[in-house]
Amino acid sequence: MGYVGSYIWRLRQVIGHDLVVAPAAVVVVLDATDAVLLIKRTDTGDWSVPGGATEPGSTFVSTAVDELFEETGLRADPADLVPFASLSDERWTRFTFPNADVIHSFNLCFATRRWAGDPRTDGEESSDVGFFALDALPEPMLPVSRRVLELWGAYESSGTFLAF
Repeated sequence: MGYVGSYIWRLRQVIGHDLVVAPAAVVVVLDATDAVLLIKRTDTGDWSVPGGATEPGSTFVSTAVDELFEETGLRADPADLVPFASLSDERWTRFTFPNADVIHSFNLCFATRRWAGDPRTDGEESSDVGFFALDALPEPMLPVSRRVLELWGAYESSGTFLAF
C-alpha cells in the first residue's frame, strides 16, 4: 500500500499536520559485496533505507517485509530478517515532511542478506534504487538512514542489539 489510504494518511485526514508518533520498521539489505540497497525518496529527494510505518494489525516483521517489497520489489522471508537495533531518539526519528506533516517514529531495524527479485522503484515513494558501498553513500542521505547504517556497523562489530 502506498501512502494514500494508509493508516498514517487516514490519521492525517483527521489531525492535519500535527505530530504523529508511530511504530515503524526499516531494512538494511546487503548484497554479496556488503553494498547496501538504498532508495531515493520522491518526497525529499534524499536517499534512504527501505522502511515505513506499521499498519493496524501488522507487526514489525510484517511491516519490514511489506515495506521492502512495496518500495523496492524485493521479497524477503521473515526468517531471514535479523533485528539489530531499535531507534527512537528524536534527534534522528522526528521528521517534518515537505508538506509540513510531523512524525516521530519508533523504528525496529532489521538486516538481510537474502531476498528474491530485482530492485525497482515503486513510482510513488521511490524514484531510484541501487546498491552502494557503505563507504561511498550517495548524497543527500536521510539522517535517520545514515544513523541506521551506523548502528548496523556497530552491530556487525559487536553482535549486540542496540537500543536508542
